[in-house]
Amino acid sequence: MTRLRNYFLTGIIVTAPLAITAYLAWTIIHWVDSWVKPYVPDRYNPDHYLPFAVPGFGLVVALLMITLIGFVTASFVGRTIVGFGERLLNRMPLIRNVYRGLKQIFETVLANRSDLFNKVALFEYPRKGAWSIVFIAKQQESEINAALSGRHGRTVAVFRPITPNVTTGYLLYVDESDLIPLDMSVEDAAKVLISAGLVTPEPARKLRELLPPPAQPKNGNDPQASSAAAE
Repeated sequence: MTRLRNYFLTGIIVTAPLAITAYLAWTIIHWVDSWVKPYVPDRYNPDHYLPFAVPGFGLVVALLMITLIGFVTASFVGRTIVGFGERLLNRMPLIRNVYRGLKQIFETVLANRSDLFNKVALFEYPRKGAWSIVFIAKQQESEINAALSGRHGRTVAVFRPITPNVTTGYLLYVDESDLIPLDMSVEDAAKVLISAGLVTPEPARKLRELLPPPAQPKNGNDPQASSAAAE
C-alpha cells in the first residue's frame, strides 16, 4: 500500500501542474476567441466554412493586431495620432487620471522588465533572528534616497513579497549593509516564495551559511557554563 501511495503522489506531482497549465491556457484562448472572433469578417473567419471551430484563431488575430498597432505607433503618423488622443484624454478630469495611472503601470512592467528586480537578498524582518527573501529594485536617485542619505549608508529599495502571492508585499527602504546578497535568480526566489519553501533551488545549507550565527547565551544563562563553574 505504501508503494501504491507513493506512485499516486508522484503521479499527482507530475500531472497536476500540466493539467492546471493546460486548463488555464485553454480558458484564456477561449476567452480571447469569444471577444475577437465576432469582429472578424466572415470571409476570413474559418469557423464559417469549416465543420469545426478553430481554437486560438482569435488569439492569433489579437496578437497580430497589437503588433500592427505597435508598428504604426512607432511611425511619425502613429505618434501624431497617439499624441492627439492623449491630449483629448488629458482634458477629461477623471478619465485622464485613470489613463495616466494605467499607462505608467504598463510602461513600468513591460519596459525592461528584467531590470525591475535584478538581485535577491535576505533581510532581517519582521523581527531579529527572522529572515525574509527580498527583491532589490533597480536603483534610481529619488527624493526618498536623498532624504535618507544622511541617516544611513547607501539606501536601497527592496520589495518584500507575501507568500504565496508574490505580486503583493511591502516596499522597504533599507541600508544596503543590512542585506545579505544571494546568488539565486529572481525566478528561483519566486519559486521558493510561491511554494512556501517547499521548492528550494538553492541548497538550504548555503542559505544557512550566509546567515550570521545565533547569539551565544551569556555565561550566567548557559547551563553548561554554570555546571562547569559548580564543579
